[in-house]
Amino acid sequence: MRWTIKPKPSEDKIKQLAKALNVEDFVATLLVQRGIETFAEAKAFFRPSLEHLHDPYLMKDMDKAVERIEKAILNQENIMVFGDYDVDGTTAVSLVSSYLKSHYPNIATYIPDRYLEGYGVSFIGIDYAEDNDISLIIALDCGIKSIEHVAYAKEKNIDFIICDHHRPGDTLPEAVAILDPKRNDCSYPYDELCGCGVGFKLIQALGQNRDETIEDLIPYLDLVATAIAADIVPMTGENRVLAYFGLKVINDNPRPGIKALVHQVKKQTLTITDVVFIVAPRINAAGRIKHGNHAVELLTEFNFEQAQQFASEIEQYNADRKGLDQQITKEALNQIIEKNEEERFSTVVFQEDWHKGVIGIVASRLIENYYRPTLVFTKSGDKYAASARSVKGFDVYNALEACSEHLEQFGGHMYAAGMTLKAENYNQFKDAFEKKVQETILPEQRIPEIEIDAEINFDQITPKLIRILNQFEPYGPQNMTPVFLTKNIKDTGYAKAMGQYDEHIRLFVKQNNSEGLAVIGFGLGNKMALVTDKKPFEAAYCIDENEWNGKITTQLRLKDIRA
Repeated sequence: MRWTIKPKPSEDKIKQLAKALNVEDFVATLLVQRGIETFAEAKAFFRPSLEHLHDPYLMKDMDKAVERIEKAILNQENIMVFGDYDVDGTTAVSLVSSYLKSHYPNIATYIPDRYLEGYGVSFIGIDYAEDNDISLIIALDCGIKSIEHVAYAKEKNIDFIICDHHRPGDTLPEAVAILDPKRNDCSYPYDELCGCGVGFKLIQALGQNRDETIEDLIPYLDLVATAIAADIVPMTGENRVLAYFGLKVINDNPRPGIKALVHQVKKQTLTITDVVFIVAPRINAAGRIKHGNHAVELLTEFNFEQAQQFASEIEQYNADRKGLDQQITKEALNQIIEKNEEERFSTVVFQEDWHKGVIGIVASRLIENYYRPTLVFTKSGDKYAASARSVKGFDVYNALEACSEHLEQFGGHMYAAGMTLKAENYNQFKDAFEKKVQETILPEQRIPEIEIDAEINFDQITPKLIRILNQFEPYGPQNMTPVFLTKNIKDTGYAKAMGQYDEHIRLFVKQNNSEGLAVIGFGLGNKMALVTDKKPFEAAYCIDENEWNGKITTQLRLKDIRA
């Protein structure tokens, strides 16, 4: 594990901001590291406002999309809202369909079957639209590369509006409107929205057309915040505003479906991290284990008792998902050892009976063991399908692009992608991918890194600092929870191992004559020897507030320790 301290910004910028905000220098340092250098920028960061959202009509083709939807409503056409089966797709479908249904009845939803249809717009879905006299499809979180599918629909007199956030290819589909801030010819001011975020911009534009205000759309933001959290998009700009107000909805007045998912959680106030680990996996489990339709049913249900019934079914899917991903991870790790592939630059594994719904999770688990770009393949029909995950700084999408001659299709982002290939091309692809990674990955990208924001002493951890750090939330990429370094710490004799296999540690520590602090270290049980007998050590950690029986105490959550 590498510890790197982020470069300290210019002293002048730190001093000016610290003075303007009346905060300590190291708090100003945290802000400048996040690109916040002026009082106005700090105010926007600490006080997100719905007024900071951009005009949706700045997005290319928004006028065409709104015009086509209004025409469909005027002519009483049937509209289908189509989306991917993951959290971003199912929340986006729930958002747009429930908004449209509040104004117009002829709305159908469609989530493709992960196993029969695969990712994105499907021919089966278009045939379903034709069979049901649907003349307009709104595709969410997918479609930017669906050139053949959109052409196929056009032959059947079915129009497409595409709302996507993935990188486009060289050619765009012939849709009526393509809303994607990553289009080269789109000058929208913020291009890091998730698919549900693009869907929200669409209903914002439709709302403006109906003289609705942004306040009228606040009830939909619980869905947008859930998608932002799950899709791991930057927590900056519009995403920060949408997530901030969406979290308020989740905590104060969530839709029955989300309320049913979280009502058993004992916490008073959920954070974005809780959404990532509690809400998102359960919504995802529907599409992974059964069908994404179950997630849309849950998220669009307005009767709480019925929502609780849906939520209990989804809870079971999530339990099944956990069992599967543990079993497949174990089999994949065994395969790496059996094939003597521990020292490779990439992980590429395949077993034909692995459950397609959890291979993405398994890829992430494998990276925890072998820190390198990872692809997990399974059989899908007569082809092989895979999920890819990457390590910090390495663009797995570009690596796949370089090996695309061996692939049938692929798509995704820098850190996560999906692909299919013919069975006979698997070994050639595996060799080509390993070669490409070996040529392009940097030595430091092969070692997990802890980025430390600042070195501090325990006497700086005050109630004021904790109040300020709470205002840094919601956390996410480009605004991660600050990591601090403190040296010369000693356990006060309370160190103990926890967990079924003693895999975690709990400590009560002091630095010099500071007040004692409770410390938890998940997965650090193997470092117990470093802290026993009051040996001095240094720690990289985040500052947490632990809520137990209604009482809130400060706790340090360790990232790593060393002598």
